[in-house]
Amino acid sequence: MKRVFLIVLDSCGVGELPDAADFGDVGSFTLRSAAGDKGFSMPNMEKLGLFHIDGVKDVINGGGLGLSRRKTFKGSVCRLTERSLGKDTTTGHWEIGGVVSKYPMPTFPDGFPKELIDELSRRTGRGILCNKPYSGTDVIRDYGKEQLATGDLIVYTSADSVLQIAAHDALIPTEQLYEYCKIAREICQGPWGVGRIIARPFTGEWPYTRTALRHDFSLVPPPTMLNALSEAGYAVHSVGKIIDIFAESGITEYVRTQNNAEGIDRTIEELDKDFEGLCFTNLVDFDMQYGHRNDVPGYAEALTYFDSRLPEIIAKMRDEDILMITADHGCDPATPSTDHSREYIPLVAFGKPVAANRNFGTRECFSDIAQTILSYFGVSNTLEGTVIKGLVK
Repeated sequence: MKRVFLIVLDSCGVGELPDAADFGDVGSFTLRSAAGDKGFSMPNMEKLGLFHIDGVKDVINGGGLGLSRRKTFKGSVCRLTERSLGKDTTTGHWEIGGVVSKYPMPTFPDGFPKELIDELSRRTGRGILCNKPYSGTDVIRDYGKEQLATGDLIVYTSADSVLQIAAHDALIPTEQLYEYCKIAREICQGPWGVGRIIARPFTGEWPYTRTALRHDFSLVPPPTMLNALSEAGYAVHSVGKIIDIFAESGITEYVRTQNNAEGIDRTIEELDKDFEGLCFTNLVDFDMQYGHRNDVPGYAEALTYFDSRLPEIIAKMRDEDILMITADHGCDPATPSTDHSREYIPLVAFGKPVAANRNFGTRECFSDIAQTILSYFGVSNTLEGTVIKGLVK
């Protein structure tokens, strides 16, 4: 019974891409920044080969961090280049799934057009506050009191292709906020077609705190690896926000999670299930809690925590299971920017079917992950990418 467990360490990029200057991301290297913190420790990922990936080996050893003296490793590794024109969560995950986005999703650095805001106000029956790029924690600090006093919606964006709506849960119940976001999703199509509408409920007394009930409403992607697998009769299980990123398309079973710890717990539960197919997990805290907040110690601690749980995952793997650990973009917590960064992503693969001590260098497309998974299941397709030949024995 073949199973693949694909885990995305959201935003854990491994060095700037050649076109990073076009995105304002020269010098970004998320993993290097986290690894430089005294609290960083990933001995289990080291055993699988993380520190042998192109570029990573240079900074871990030659860069003076001295974290790896291991000459051989137990898995197969490579780094992958993003071909899509973007550096956001949706674009990165879709490319992992076999879809290259030839055009960047729209961003709104000056706020959303009046026509869009007016239509959102008309259809929700509420006024709109802010309408500009903003930090998610700062926006509720600066507009939260007014939101509570007026009942208006806080609408804001970032450098990514997103429209975010924040409201206090004592005034607007979270389920109602989700309904407003669904309306925004209907409005945001075509030239307004942002990758994600994100509900951002907050709670408590000023200075308010965001709840864990964030919810993303994505554009429906073209057919991906998930559709190819499910249409071929395989299970596609989603853990975390995968269900939202792919707008439920091609997914046969899902569970949403509130943090990395729960995401790891639910993935371990999936390992105990009898199914044939893919379990696709997103661990969002790296990005949401630490990358965007420029919290280097927090990022390092989160990676260390994931590594400490890795033996539990490996212990439950069966003979035909493959574990793949990757990322979707960067979000370097040590750079002045609080936005995503244009970086390579890692791939670390392990399991009895996987070749040991193999470095497949630098690949040309995130979609090589999709093609390698589909090849393992024998599913033909017309998606982007090429099989990483030799990764599976």
